[in-house]
Amino acid sequence: MGGCFSKPKPVELKIEVVLPEKDRGKEELSTGGKGSPRAYQGNGTACHFHAEERLPAPHPYPGAQDCVEAAVCHIKDLENGQMREVELGWGKVLLVKDNGEFHALGHKCPHYGAPLVKGVLSRGRVRCPWHGACFNISTGDLEDFPGLDSLHKFQVKIEKEKVYVRASKQALQLQRRTKVMATCISPSTGHSSSTNVLIVGTGAAGLVCAETLRQEGFSDRIVLCTLDRHLPYDRPKLSKSLDAQPEQLALRPKEFFRAHGIEVLTEAQVVTVDVRNKKAVFKDGFKLEYSKLLLAPGSSPKTLSCKGKDVENVFTIRTPEDANRVVRLARGRNAVVVGAGFLGMEVAAYLTEKAHSVSVVELEETPFRRFLGERVGRALMKMFESNRVKFYMQTEVSELRAQEGKLKEVVLKSSKVLRADVCVVGIGAVPATGFLRQSGIGLDSRGFIPVNKMMQTNVPGVFAAGDAVTFPLAWRNNRKVNIPHWQMAHAQGRVAAQNMLAQEAEISTVPYLWTAMFSKSLRYAGYGEGFDDVIIQGDLDELKFVAFYTKGDEVISVASMNYDPIVSKVAEVLASGRTIRKREVELFVLHSKTGDMSWLTGKGS
Repeated sequence: MGGCFSKPKPVELKIEVVLPEKDRGKEELSTGGKGSPRAYQGNGTACHFHAEERLPAPHPYPGAQDCVEAAVCHIKDLENGQMREVELGWGKVLLVKDNGEFHALGHKCPHYGAPLVKGVLSRGRVRCPWHGACFNISTGDLEDFPGLDSLHKFQVKIEKEKVYVRASKQALQLQRRTKVMATCISPSTGHSSSTNVLIVGTGAAGLVCAETLRQEGFSDRIVLCTLDRHLPYDRPKLSKSLDAQPEQLALRPKEFFRAHGIEVLTEAQVVTVDVRNKKAVFKDGFKLEYSKLLLAPGSSPKTLSCKGKDVENVFTIRTPEDANRVVRLARGRNAVVVGAGFLGMEVAAYLTEKAHSVSVVELEETPFRRFLGERVGRALMKMFESNRVKFYMQTEVSELRAQEGKLKEVVLKSSKVLRADVCVVGIGAVPATGFLRQSGIGLDSRGFIPVNKMMQTNVPGVFAAGDAVTFPLAWRNNRKVNIPHWQMAHAQGRVAAQNMLAQEAEISTVPYLWTAMFSKSLRYAGYGEGFDDVIIQGDLDELKFVAFYTKGDEVISVASMNYDPIVSKVAEVLASGRTIRKREVELFVLHSKTGDMSWLTGKGS
């Protein structure tokens, strides 16, 4: 795990999982009893974990020369509940003292590199201050998302009241650990028209589902399919960094999928699902049988329906190619963004340094109004205006005018005419579930797939996750909600995989999202729909604030800028099951000139 006090001999570990009698039936995953989810084919062949897979390649068992050991502090230097970054010469380590015990872990969040020492320590885990990922301090394992990798855990010993940490130099420099995964023992050769698990969609939900199955020892065939031409990539980055190339956005390299026997079919569209015969039918007529199915098709962007809607150089940003073309067309020219939600505002912010002019058209009177409220929306709008973005609010597009087929002007219902060489449309999305209409898999009136807490649909063996589902949100009284956040899709993909393996896991994560504009980040946790009041601490004009969204006497969500780690702290409190009352927040705002947040960790309600 990155520590190395002794050098064991490489051995092959054969791991077999023997299930209790009562669980064996429900654990069967493949048709005809071939292949248990944990380890087996029906013939009893266990999947093999090789010892060298258990640690980061290529030097899993470093000798003394590959290790570094140092005394990092006196045992009394840290109080319980404290964290500190310590230097080992080859890299830093996060030292944690919890319940009298010391733990040493990687010091950066593997997701985007946030310093975990600035995060939140609670209930035996540390939560990232930027995007809310959680890591177990005893194992380094990733316990809540976003991100895919865990932390290295380093060895700690106490001698003469000094704390020593020992670590491999390589692990110190890697700063991430991919969990051990089973090898596929039933590759596709010879029976490519059937798979054990089929995953439709390669966003966060689909990828995490596949990885979780392998991490849990599942060794049968897994096939992911996507309309995209690329392997799974970091889609939220598209609108924040429109110049990014596909290889910079990739969540895993091509070799990863090959090494772990995860097949990805690109540019592959499922047109129907035959649940009775457990078959997915593709656009080209190819049929693929499955034993378990995950539906994670995501959403399709809404488009404009006005006159001239088909002119060239009007985009919804779905792919790296879309994003790259927008930047090329906008350079030194006029860009119009329709929609002042997260996607639209991120695109507008990115284009300000590239385009001659950037205009935003929005039906509401302030950006983000429904999500962040009037006051926060207005403060963000001011930040954009000071960066030369022009807003046209409470209006919409009535016509797109072209010259020689290419966009030249955007005409608004207010009769205003905007010069435009490129237009980006970010007016929301609808679930991409049209292919399921005749399948017998339940859809609600808006096209979402309703699932239970285990991510199961109304059809046995069929699970769904990601932007296209509604699910019961545990800490909001199991209200059925749709939360199209990147972090939530990760969590749902894991729960779906666990339940394919009959582990009876339930979705319980607290929603967490972020946006970045003009090098400033806004963080958000909770589910704020229906808020009736906003309590703000800090300075909106300086964009250094925390906003608590309340409904009745309860805090239901929180947003902040330049106020870390309060959003992660609130997320951790909500995750623990504690309710934060409006009165607590009002007292905090009234008395806190220092931004002290110790009240959040009190017993409270």
